[in-house]
Amino acid sequence: MADLSSKAQVAKRLEGKVALITGAAQGIGACMAREFVHHGAKVVCVDINQELGRSVCDDLGTENASFLYCDVTKESDIENAINHTINKHGKLDIMINNAAVGDERKPSILDNDLCDFERVMRVNLSGVFLGIKHAARVMIPARSGGIINLGSISGSIGGITSHAYTSSKHAVVGLTRNAAAELGKHGIRVNCLSSHVVLTPLSQNFFNFGEEGQSRVYTNLEGMVLKPEDLANAAVYLASDEARFMSGHNLMLDGGFTVTNPAFGLFSRF
Repeated sequence: MADLSSKAQVAKRLEGKVALITGAAQGIGACMAREFVHHGAKVVCVDINQELGRSVCDDLGTENASFLYCDVTKESDIENAINHTINKHGKLDIMINNAAVGDERKPSILDNDLCDFERVMRVNLSGVFLGIKHAARVMIPARSGGIINLGSISGSIGGITSHAYTSSKHAVVGLTRNAAAELGKHGIRVNCLSSHVVLTPLSQNFFNFGEEGQSRVYTNLEGMVLKPEDLANAAVYLASDEARFMSGHNLMLDGGFTVTNPAFGLFSRF
C-alpha cells in the first residue's frame, strides 16, 4: 500500500508549484491548465475571454484554478495578474506565455496592412515580453522559477504562416534566448516550446481545415497527428524539476518537419 502511495506522489510532477498561464480560456492554454492541475499545480488562468476562462476554472475546481481577465498587450493587466497570483498563492513558480493571435491569410506582402502586422506583434511578441518582465520581477527575489514561451515551427522556417505571425514567432525564440542569458544568474530558467500545426480555433481560421482536419498536414512521423495534449505534456516536463538544467532551449514538437526535406534526398517521399 505504501508503494502505491509513493508512486502516486511521484506521478504528480508539479506538486506544490504555482503556475500562471496566459491565453488559458481555450485550445492549448486550457489543455495546459488541465494537465498542470492533474500534476498537482495551482493554476491562475488569464485571458480576455471571461466566459470561457471561468468555465475552464470551474471544471478544474476553484481550489485548483482561478480566472482573471487580462489583456497581455497592456502592461498594467500583466502586472495585476502577477500581483494577483502572489497575493493568492504567495509565489509564482511557472509563467507560461501562451496567448497569441493570427491574422488573415494574405500570401502577398503587398496586400498586408501595417495595422494588422502591429496587432499580431503586440500580442505575440510584446505580450511575451511583458510576461517575462513581470514574472522576472517576482522570481528574481525568490531566485527560482521557470518561464515557458509558446513558439511555433514558424519561428524556425518561413512559408508556413503569415508575415506577421512568422515574424512574431521568430522574435519569441530570440527573446527566449536573451532572457535565458540574463536570468540564469538568478536561478530562473527560460525556454520556448514550438510546435507543428495543432487543431485549435486559431489554426482552423487560418488554414481552413475541412473534413480531413490535420490529416493532410505533412510531418515526418507518418500517421500521427499532433494534439494539444502533446504540448501540455511537454510543458509539464519543461516546468518540472526534471528539466532543472534546461534553459534557453527551443523544444520542437514538429514530427521532424523542420529537419527534413521530403522532396529531395535519400528519404524523398515525393
